[in-house]
Amino acid sequence: MSQPAPAPSVQRVDARHRYEIHVDGVRAGLTAYRDRGEQRVFFHTEIDDAFAGQGLASVLVEQALSDVRASGKRIVPVCPYVAKFLTKHTEFADITDPVTPEVLEWLEAARSH
Repeated sequence: MSQPAPAPSVQRVDARHRYEIHVDGVRAGLTAYRDRGEQRVFFHTEIDDAFAGQGLASVLVEQALSDVRASGKRIVPVCPYVAKFLTKHTEFADITDPVTPEVLEWLEAARSH
């Protein structure tokens, strides 16, 4: 009899500015961010090819955005995946800020350090 697949777990890794999703103890993907005051600017999401097609990106982003809400911050979806996710998940609309040229300039400077 086959065992059910282990449930993925998501954790925020502040030192690396990202949330990671793990499946059976293996990192399957991440969504990266930088904090800009009260905003958490998401700029990149990836799932390892070995874990593709399992819906893990959606689980990862949903839990990351829920954590942003719990921490009292706001979301800025520079990452195309996060932006697309937010169009389908309007429950986060009240804490989502637009991507502006100022945010993009700030992000470029923040990532170059």
